[in-house]
Amino acid sequence: MQSELFLKCLGLIILQKRSTAGISQEKLGELASLHRTYISDVERGSKNLTINTLIKISNALNVSPSELLSLTERKYSNESRS
Repeated sequence: MQSELFLKCLGLIILQKRSTAGISQEKLGELASLHRTYISDVERGSKNLTINTLIKISNALNVSPSELLSLTERKYSNESRS
């Protein structure tokens, strides 16, 4: 299903941004006021984020929500062609 692939791509982008920032899932959760297991679920693509949650995560990563979505769209386009 296409929405599942998009969520997986978004999760991978969030994981990449978190890794680049050098912070743990626990720290990202703390910064975003979310539980570490929720962050883990997001990074695996098993959570359907709300806009509010996307904003919390993007703020914690010091990126805009639109940047996360733009990178996700690019990754999704590449993955869906494969």
